[in-house]
Amino acid sequence: MCDMIEKLKNSLIQHGEYNDRIYLMKLSKDDFPDIIYDLDDLARKKNYSKVFVKVPAWAFNTFEKNGYIKEARIPGFYNDDIDGFFLSKYLDESRKKLDVKTKEKIREILYVAKSKRNDISINVDMYSYPVDILNKRDAKKLTDLYQNVFKNYPFPIFDDDYILKTMENNVVYFGIFKDDRLIAASSAEMDVKARNVEMTDFAILPAYQRKGLSFSLLKEMENEMKERNILTAYTIARALSYGMNITFSKMDYSFAGTLINNTYICSNIESMNVFYKKI
Repeated sequence: MCDMIEKLKNSLIQHGEYNDRIYLMKLSKDDFPDIIYDLDDLARKKNYSKVFVKVPAWAFNTFEKNGYIKEARIPGFYNDDIDGFFLSKYLDESRKKLDVKTKEKIREILYVAKSKRNDISINVDMYSYPVDILNKRDAKKLTDLYQNVFKNYPFPIFDDDYILKTMENNVVYFGIFKDDRLIAASSAEMDVKARNVEMTDFAILPAYQRKGLSFSLLKEMENEMKERNILTAYTIARALSYGMNITFSKMDYSFAGTLINNTYICSNIESMNVFYKKI
């Protein structure tokens, strides 16, 4: 089960009961500012507890005046010129609350990650396996890998058709093979017009974890994105995951903010940390 991705007028949104929220993924200037009221209407109709938006700086004040709270900011997110803001409106007060234990854990993970900023110690296995750009023939292997690694996921990455469709729409998948078996993968979801990219969907089979493969994937992703004239890379990582927060911090990504109770992944709605880097 996954939430649907569809157009709201000229803008792109994801919404559904799975994440119990609306995510404004891409705002069309033609829809602004009326889309704020359209989002409100949809949220009320579906009884969602959160509306989460990713918008340029020129839209920030208007969203803020309509009840949105800034949770993260990426400088020069759009064409290395206009800042990008991640804002949330909570329609249920309980959704924006974190218990003391969770807050402390998030702070601890961030502290550890930041302490390791730009401090890669190369693992002996890190370059043992080359990283390939995956193609349509690899779609089934990719969905099999994701099903083996994740119990649940906020986007339909277990669906071959979804993978094939995204391959045609500015998503580049990367993989590491061993004996023709896909053991690790990730994806780069590009906004070509805005020249930014989300580094996401990292999955490594348990037997091959702690071997530096996430660093190999991320480095190759950055190299490929540079070739495609992308300027800013970012990720939305599980706030309670030491591994991915440390990986991005070690690769010199900066912390941008925490999205509270934002995404259903594995078995709970979890908070997410945003990191970014100029590449």
